[in-house]
Amino acid sequence: MSVRAPRRREPDPAQLDRLFHALADASRRQMIDRLSAGPASVSELAQPLAMALPSVVKHLAVLESGGIVASEKRGRVRTYRIAPDALALVETWIAERKARYQSQFDALERYLASQPDEDEA
Repeated sequence: MSVRAPRRREPDPAQLDRLFHALADASRRQMIDRLSAGPASVSELAQPLAMALPSVVKHLAVLESGGIVASEKRGRVRTYRIAPDALALVETWIAERKARYQSQFDALERYLASQPDEDEA
């Protein structure tokens, strides 16, 4: 009796699209960089950016929709932090594609190594 490996679940294409969309903007990546140092309020995130608070809030909504950040509101202050495993889906997606093309290069390398050297012919 053979044991099958568990079938890998494909990521939700819509979630992957939201994640890549969230990472596509330089201002959002700057916010992610800031949040990698620790939680921050909207005003703290807006400070180094040349944009109004409503625009910062819209960017943060995109990051939250992409699953990259999570927010918490206490009183009038909304604080954002990097979501646990925020980039795991992107890392997995990239690693799978890298493994796929790397195996093709490995196969080519094996094939070329099996061919007689032209200098020896």
